[in-house]
Amino acid sequence: MKIAILSRAPQSYSTQRLRAAAAQRGHEVKVLNTLRFAIDLSGPEPDLHFRGRPLSSYDAILPRIGNSITYFGTAVVRQFEQMDVYTPNTANGITNARDKLRATQILSRHNIGMPATAFVRNRADVRPAIDLVGGAPVVIKLLEGTQGIGVILAPEAKVAEAIIETLHSTNQNVLIQRFIAESRGRDIRALVVGDRVVAAMRRVANGDEFRSNVHRGGSVEPVELSPEYERVAVRSAQIMGLKVAGVDMLEGNEGPLVMEVNSSPGLQGIETATKLDVAGAIMDYISNEVAFPDIDVRQRLAVSTGYGVAEILVHGGGDFVGKELGESGLSERDITVLTLHRGTTVVPNPRRNHVLQAGDRLLCFGKLAEMRSMVPNRRRRAKVRKLPKEPVAES
Repeated sequence: MKIAILSRAPQSYSTQRLRAAAAQRGHEVKVLNTLRFAIDLSGPEPDLHFRGRPLSSYDAILPRIGNSITYFGTAVVRQFEQMDVYTPNTANGITNARDKLRATQILSRHNIGMPATAFVRNRADVRPAIDLVGGAPVVIKLLEGTQGIGVILAPEAKVAEAIIETLHSTNQNVLIQRFIAESRGRDIRALVVGDRVVAAMRRVANGDEFRSNVHRGGSVEPVELSPEYERVAVRSAQIMGLKVAGVDMLEGNEGPLVMEVNSSPGLQGIETATKLDVAGAIMDYISNEVAFPDIDVRQRLAVSTGYGVAEILVHGGGDFVGKELGESGLSERDITVLTLHRGTTVVPNPRRNHVLQAGDRLLCFGKLAEMRSMVPNRRRRAKVRKLPKEPVAES
């Protein structure tokens, strides 16, 4: 296999370990500076140039996209995807995880436990937002912060208001999060590869520091995760669209609380703590997956005119409740059920004898007109009216 590691830090521990793990397995591996690519959209097929020359063919890439070059880096990854080169982390996945607000919005949609979070911009909304997450003390996070930078613990509401007002005055966007007192100074980093956690460590803050990041002087120790923590870590990475990810979780009284999903997790801390070959596990996974690259399903399926992907909710008291999927009439309407979501359970490619329940969500591919007709109380598209004689009312 020929693999490229997209990295601007060839001498970093993570890059060197990944390169060594690939070489030890007999793969041809190159470390390529992400900023030296040129995206070529002039020809009949998508292409890339590197250092001014056409790029040779690769079987797979492993993106290590730094925070400062997210936009260009994800554009390069997206181009590789259009060229059908395998990547464990898609451009969309990296973009989703890199934006803390977007990641929180996506994870909350899928019932992932997280610290209560609020996002506001107007000064008058700050105090209500603090109350909304449970009151002081609160954690204030910059959306673009990394390695614990831009994470502030405000002990009082007035202090939090002053900090947020100051950050807003410099055009910084911040999240307001509940402070999880029971996990003060400790969190868990689970390294997810594919559909399993390959290594996990607990990070412990140094002294009175509440941030447990190794870059802030924190210590690490190996930890055996319970099935619940492993399940939450894997689901969080998959929801983000990442096959290689570091999932950071707090140990809350009621279970794991996801703080962040990192698309380019560092390997030094977790390999040192666990003594496990995490880089090798990543390379083994990529090698096994090269023949079956991830694709943008919506992009591919939506090419057919009149067809697309949509989600159908099984309403209580509706025609579907209590029926087997094969009796629902969906296939006769040219609709294929791809996955069935029931609470936190996902059933891929459900069988025809699967009995539907109220609240089930069916991810389907089929005729858009048929799927739209199944939405209850859907109004017909209104005609565009003529402009009134007085378009703007006089005040």
